[in-house]
Amino acid sequence: MSYQDDIKALTQLREAQRGKWAAISPESAARMRAQNRFKTGLDIAKYTAKIMRDDMAAYDADTAQYTQSLGCWHGFIGQQKLISIKKHFGTTQRRYLYLSGWMVAALRSEFGPLPDQSMHEKTTVAGLIEELYTFLRQADAWELNHLFRAMEEAKEAGDNAKATEIENQIDNHETHVVPIIADIDAGFGNAEATYLLAKKMIEAGACCIQLENQVSDEKQCGHQDGKVTVPHEDFLAKINAVRYAFLELGVDDGVIVARTDSLGAGLTQKIAVTNEPGDLGDQYNSFLDGKEIASASDIDNGDVVIKQNGKLVKVKRLASGLYQFKPGTGEDRVILDCITSLQNGADLLWIETEKPHVGQIAAMVNRIREVCPDAKLVYNNSPSFNWTLNFRQQVFDAWEKEGKDVSAYVRAKLMSAEYDATELGQLADEWTRNFQRDSAREAGIFHHLITLPTYHTAALSTDSLAKGYFGDEGMLAYVEGVQRREIREGIATVRHQDMAGSNIGDDHKEFFHGEAALKAGGKDNTMNQFG
Repeated sequence: MSYQDDIKALTQLREAQRGKWAAISPESAARMRAQNRFKTGLDIAKYTAKIMRDDMAAYDADTAQYTQSLGCWHGFIGQQKLISIKKHFGTTQRRYLYLSGWMVAALRSEFGPLPDQSMHEKTTVAGLIEELYTFLRQADAWELNHLFRAMEEAKEAGDNAKATEIENQIDNHETHVVPIIADIDAGFGNAEATYLLAKKMIEAGACCIQLENQVSDEKQCGHQDGKVTVPHEDFLAKINAVRYAFLELGVDDGVIVARTDSLGAGLTQKIAVTNEPGDLGDQYNSFLDGKEIASASDIDNGDVVIKQNGKLVKVKRLASGLYQFKPGTGEDRVILDCITSLQNGADLLWIETEKPHVGQIAAMVNRIREVCPDAKLVYNNSPSFNWTLNFRQQVFDAWEKEGKDVSAYVRAKLMSAEYDATELGQLADEWTRNFQRDSAREAGIFHHLITLPTYHTAALSTDSLAKGYFGDEGMLAYVEGVQRREIREGIATVRHQDMAGSNIGDDHKEFFHGEAALKAGGKDNTMNQFG
């Protein structure tokens, strides 16, 4: 409904009250409605789920239409990211938010900083989703508030053409609300626990939930050692739990990302249930490491014996009670995990790798696509990778394979700044620049995200300010390094009172009190120094 349509509807509603609502302005009420497009988290989840589905279809037709996101640990960070995207690119299309369980653990837990092991309060995840969308909705209200004020100024100046142009911008306003891919870790317990948390996340606005195949109470960060996976039957039950949560809440096209950590996980907690040779449980068990036995005399107290490929095998069991997989089976287990997940309700895949290598990712995706042709990845462009070293070593290895002279470079020391301006260093930077485009085209990556970027940018910018402010630069460190750049680069936060909603509040006071409104934005407001 357009702004004018809303005014007409609200005028009729006011008139039906026979004077009781005489103080209510239909224009003001219509303006407030426009600035509050989404009434509930479920409204957001349904809206953004459609965006993701449309984007997935667009990627299937053209791999150049891949999507991206940055991980955000606070609503304000997410808000400023989307405001920046709109400012620089004019649209938020194909740009999402990522909610990282790692950052929730490290930055949002009441216990204080925690490792990424699902020890934080699980409701914090849903709380952060709600917070992010609260800030994105406020960004809509903030941007529209400026448009409404500009429209009023144009009308007061008698510039009807300008007023009409701005009203058209209001009616066609693009929201800052975008999809969030939300990390539910390994589900925080059994399938019922996963379902209950998924509901909370969806009710907060999540249209996409990422679930990993680790054991909940042994969960580790995907880039650390000690990961323990679960049999497919257990993981599929949790995929079903998330799907039921979406369906119960009416988000019929909700998106599930099935993440496999099998490439770096060498352990399992359970031996899978199997009923006949070749079934899913039997395939999972075929990867277990063990020793073939000939008779019962080969079995010691506490040993576990299974039938594997028609032979009796004493499986390798650690002191922890966990079972070990055969070395070198990680990739095959990844392929089975991914195919099984897609065949049983997952929409997208996440393969946690140890390095960002297009060829390695493509090799796995091509095997998956032999069975599931439309398989697509969400990929972690992780800060846990040393990107500079990785890509310089990839260039070094490629040159060496081609027979090119690499004697000027020491492979183990390629991180050194002395290589920054070299041919190898510059080509590695070019490969890094093109990584997302290349892997979207060649390795089936639909969505690229950086899990923890704003954790690192907050630390870096704070370090720079602290170094100068508490050192010889004093106040100049803030003025030159922060405020002057905000002003010259058009960063909205330079008028922090406005960004926090002061002008919106002033307008509401005028709606409520009329001429008696006591507003904060008068001549004595120092924010006027910024124009």
